[in-house]
Amino acid sequence: MGALIGFFVRLYTAVFGFFERITNGWLLGLAARLAFASVLLLFFWKSAMTKIGGADWSLTNLFLPTDGAYIQILPTVFEAAGYDSSGIAFFPYGLIVLLGTWAEFILPALVVVGLFTRAASLGMIIFIIVMTYVDINGHGVDAATIGAMFDGDPYSKIADDRLLWIFLLLVPTLKGPGVVSLDWLFGRIYRKREMYY
Repeated sequence: MGALIGFFVRLYTAVFGFFERITNGWLLGLAARLAFASVLLLFFWKSAMTKIGGADWSLTNLFLPTDGAYIQILPTVFEAAGYDSSGIAFFPYGLIVLLGTWAEFILPALVVVGLFTRAASLGMIIFIIVMTYVDINGHGVDAATIGAMFDGDPYSKIADDRLLWIFLLLVPTLKGPGVVSLDWLFGRIYRKREMYY
């Protein structure tokens, strides 16, 4: 019996060791970035578009966030200003809204193309944590929408969804973007240049 168990342990180790070796360094980062692109890229870009004028987009709108941006990012500050963004000081509040809006465009794009991937993925994790804090404390969402860890309800929008988003972004943060990325390409070019100097 011990020989049979030993055989299955060796077979198991060999099969999954083989898969680990052939996918090491490229599959996890690429798969995480493709899943992020499929599930979250357009979500964040559509959200960002609501902050700069939606369908009436122009380059100048990138520097003039809408009232919607203030409502989404700083709801209590916007309320205190009487729902008039012109009464809100640029520093620090307008700057926070502007940088938050830009982050919603730039960070997801960097994650997807694999450029500065670790920093962009970490930035997205921080963005999601801040977004979650604002949703819960600034927008006062109800307990059913927030959900709870280990509640047995995978449909609660905040606790469950955002935990999965963060886990998805932990892969490129910790493992890198993989071979199919601009980080890998530029790193290869840099290493070749270093060899000649």
